[in-house]
Amino acid sequence: MTRFADQTVIVTGASRGIGAATAKAFAAEGARVAVNYRRDESGALATREAIAAAGGVAKIFQADVGSMTDVERLADAVRDSFGTTSILVNNAAMIDRSSFLDVTLEDFEAVWHANVRGVFQLSQRVAADMVVEGIPGVIVHISSILARLAVPSRTAYIASKGAIEGLTRAMAIDLAPHGIRVNAVAPGLIATEALLAGMPDPEVQEAVQSYIPGGRFGRPEELMAAILFAASPEASYLNGAVVPVDAGLGGREAGPA
Repeated sequence: MTRFADQTVIVTGASRGIGAATAKAFAAEGARVAVNYRRDESGALATREAIAAAGGVAKIFQADVGSMTDVERLADAVRDSFGTTSILVNNAAMIDRSSFLDVTLEDFEAVWHANVRGVFQLSQRVAADMVVEGIPGVIVHISSILARLAVPSRTAYIASKGAIEGLTRAMAIDLAPHGIRVNAVAPGLIATEALLAGMPDPEVQEAVQSYIPGGRFGRPEELMAAILFAASPEASYLNGAVVPVDAGLGGREAGPA
């Protein structure tokens, strides 16, 4: 399939996990992919090399989406290299594992800047370019099941993902007259490095998976499929939506049966 032939796609946080899987999938369907990373240059290079080996086109772009200067630099660099962006996937995020009483204002601001302000700023910049060029583009935010369900010691992260879902709906309304769609994909428990680092004990992992209606953690490739659908022509009537990809966990009762 070449649903995204000749389109420029930015995937933030694409050096590993969900972002890397998504970048590879867009490239496999004909897109020119801007692989963004903050610190993991080797991971970003591996993503680019995998895309090139499969015959795709990609380039890596270092930028911290929590930095206003970096966001502007990223948008300029991608436009100079690949032209106007058609699809933006806001995947990069920061996680803080402090309890509410222990979260410092500095840590809260760092999470907010990376997870909300950076998403807002990059989306606004990319959408403005789409409007000028008359491109009916797509923006996909990566939310989380934690925008609707709470767990201990994730206060700053949960607050940021709740904001992302509100931003999704508001952007969709304002950008619809320009032919730009905005949706969010909200993963449940996906077996990424970040998730497994938060629960390194195999027994804990097994217990958590037993509580998921689907019986297991999701794979980055499974979430990637939902992201590509939201960005594709097949989803042309999907706008302002938050699509859960959680094997039914978001609809489960509040405690063990």
